[in-house]
Amino acid sequence: MPSATDLGALLARLEEQGIRLGLERMAELLAALGSPERAVATVLVGGTNGKGSTSALLERSLRAAGLRTGLYISPHLEDPVERIRVDGACLSPDALGRLLDEICGKTPGLPTYFEAFTAAAFLAFARAGLDLAVVEVGMGGRLDATNLCAPELSLVSSIDFDHQEYLGSTLSAIAREKAGIFRPDRPALLLAGGAEATAALLDAATTRRAAALDLTPWLAASDVLASGWNGIEVRLATPAGTRDLHCSLAGRHQAGNLLLAVAAVEALRAGGRTIPEAAVVDGVSRCRWPGRLESVILPDGRRVLLDAAHNPGGVARLAEFLDERGEHFTLLFAALRDKELARMLPPLAARAETVVLTAAASPRSATPEELARWLAVDRPARLETDRQRALDAALGQETDLLVICGSIYLIGEMRRSLSQRFGVPPAARESE
Repeated sequence: MPSATDLGALLARLEEQGIRLGLERMAELLAALGSPERAVATVLVGGTNGKGSTSALLERSLRAAGLRTGLYISPHLEDPVERIRVDGACLSPDALGRLLDEICGKTPGLPTYFEAFTAAAFLAFARAGLDLAVVEVGMGGRLDATNLCAPELSLVSSIDFDHQEYLGSTLSAIAREKAGIFRPDRPALLLAGGAEATAALLDAATTRRAAALDLTPWLAASDVLASGWNGIEVRLATPAGTRDLHCSLAGRHQAGNLLLAVAAVEALRAGGRTIPEAAVVDGVSRCRWPGRLESVILPDGRRVLLDAAHNPGGVARLAEFLDERGEHFTLLFAALRDKELARMLPPLAARAETVVLTAAASPRSATPEELARWLAVDRPARLETDRQRALDAALGQETDLLVICGSIYLIGEMRRSLSQRFGVPPAARESE
């Protein structure tokens, strides 16, 4: 059994393998493991923004229906064990270590971090004998390691610019990569969020002979009745009808992810699965998805909003939510250098009372000085490379609201820091 130190060392070695798109090596690895990706029925979820929320809402509804479920997500916020969940519970570090050891022993060279975790998820799901697994695509779709499973249903959420160096420089090109998860004669549900990406997805679905359905008309017919810190009330229109739901995930944009998840339940029902409507009502009202417009109340009554917005689309949704709340806030921001910083930092900084810039825990992180170039000349900011001192500075401001965003690396570390300092929020790995 690997120790915690051994597991940490192994994860570091896997991270050194970087990103390698392509399926040939992963196919060989899974074959050596006995093809676990074929052992459990899957729903494969792609997209740029919202695929994690959609996956969480769908899995929670399926679990509420009494199905034995798996959930595979990426990246994690605080702990790698968050990535693989069986019946709602994260794998233990020991269990994860044993799986990764087994996987790395099957290949002459090390797989990448993402390949190893994807293989571990498939192995864990197969050995648990689950009814259904919800699998989130890592990046793109066509060449993503998750795409070696045989999904009975494929979903694509909102598409925006991200990872252009791998996926292409236009929304059409990015959409075509994501359409790689479609399967012939299998249903595919789309909610891409724009005409260009939607057209590319539908064209690709025709080529791949997938039974695609664009949910855009049903989103237009839906209505967010109320939006608050702790979720939304939605009159949701789907192909099967209209119902009122409480969704525990905050932000009006979550109506689209909710629609995709509920329509997925309807598609699974059409395929013969029994999923009562009460399970959907219960599942979407109790779903927990840390770090996405997550509101944390500190013991002194101040509020911290943690959001994983790390591209222009995510920032736009965060800005919409902040405008709706209308509260003065302090912004604590870090981002990776290869992101579209010009479309991320300025709109948030313009709304903030005070700005604190720091660096994320990644060699790809922009420095605070690099970030400051995107601020207006009349917008002073505190620059602090040390993230704990940056958090001190942000918490020392007079506003009652602190917004932390820009990088998932930053969100994970700040969640841990808040928990250690104030006892909230609970660890991201804790199950609902």
